[in-house]
Amino acid sequence: MREGNRIAAVIPALNEEDAIAKVIADIPDWVDEIIVADNGSRDATADIARAGGATVIHEAERGYGAACLAGISHCRDADIIVFLDGDYSDHPQELTGLVAPILSGKCDFVVGSRAMGGAARGALTPQQRFGNWLACKLMNSFWRTCYTDLGPFRAIDARALRKLEMRDRSYGWTIEMQIKAALAGLKIDEVPVSYRPRIGRSKISGTVKGTVMAGAKILGMIAQFALSHGISPFARRKTFRN
Repeated sequence: MREGNRIAAVIPALNEEDAIAKVIADIPDWVDEIIVADNGSRDATADIARAGGATVIHEAERGYGAACLAGISHCRDADIIVFLDGDYSDHPQELTGLVAPILSGKCDFVVGSRAMGGAARGALTPQQRFGNWLACKLMNSFWRTCYTDLGPFRAIDARALRKLEMRDRSYGWTIEMQIKAALAGLKIDEVPVSYRPRIGRSKISGTVKGTVMAGAKILGMIAQFALSHGISPFARRKTFRN
């Protein structure tokens, strides 16, 4: 518990047996519950996570969003929910800075920005860097946000998260949350976070197919929301950064 708030950490994981113990061990001890949403691992990810003190749930449907949604379903008592990856690319120790703006009442939703903080050499592929830049540029143009990253390390007030009614079950999870947060008028902020090369191979950016599918999904979701809300990049719009 942190300043009277119950904190839950959700970690979507797929075949992360070499990394998951490190991720769990580095999470601050004031986090009330660590939930590992196992997305069909064929290795010892679930057993190692359970041995490390995490609650393990299983989501058979493959997809980053599907795993995150399964994790959320087990966070009924949490006031703040943190999301981070299970490959040890994020720095769990930086969770303190991630939740601080929410605890202070400054904002409802915080994205950990690798662009503001710094990614180690080789941690992000060129296509990831370009994709993040393009997606943020489009969101900032359409919705007058000030995003610099689509980073997976993020925190959100649990009540605010429920209002977003998240739906995406695959690659579009992170950008869906960021667009819906802007549309819902949430108070949004970013904090700098560190990023290092992951342990193991990425299921998305590590393959050509995954990279193409993720990129198409992200751009398609931006277009979908823009068209459905009649957004024009030339219209006068509210800025969502505090």
